[in-house]
Amino acid sequence: MKRSVLTLIAGTLLTACASHTDTLKRDHGYVLEWIGERPLIDNSHLSLTLGKDGRAYGNAGCNHWFASYTLDGDTISFGPLGSTRKMCAPALMEQEHRFLEAMGKVEHWDVSEVDQLQLWPAQGLPLRFWLEEG
Repeated sequence: MKRSVLTLIAGTLLTACASHTDTLKRDHGYVLEWIGERPLIDNSHLSLTLGKDGRAYGNAGCNHWFASYTLDGDTISFGPLGSTRKMCAPALMEQEHRFLEAMGKVEHWDVSEVDQLQLWPAQGLPLRFWLEEG
């Protein structure tokens, strides 16, 4: 009896993990809400789109950013990040720097209980994104 219950639980967990990868939307925008432990500056707009072609891109708050990415299950990594070179207010530039630095450290992803995409570095708190409306 105990063995069949454990088998059932393990099967349920494996099924949940397998279907989990279907929740990542590609070719659809995400809007950033938090970088690690800090929320974004009011009225700043940072975004992420993961193209089906292996290219990621978005707005870093002041500049547009872009990178290649690889996805394998819940593992995700970004190639070298590039961006345009416009200058903005110092606070926006500092936030943009934190965002681009954090994106370069991302190792895996998941979706939280409140349907936020979370991109996790090896250490620390995740970048948290909402699926863009529309």
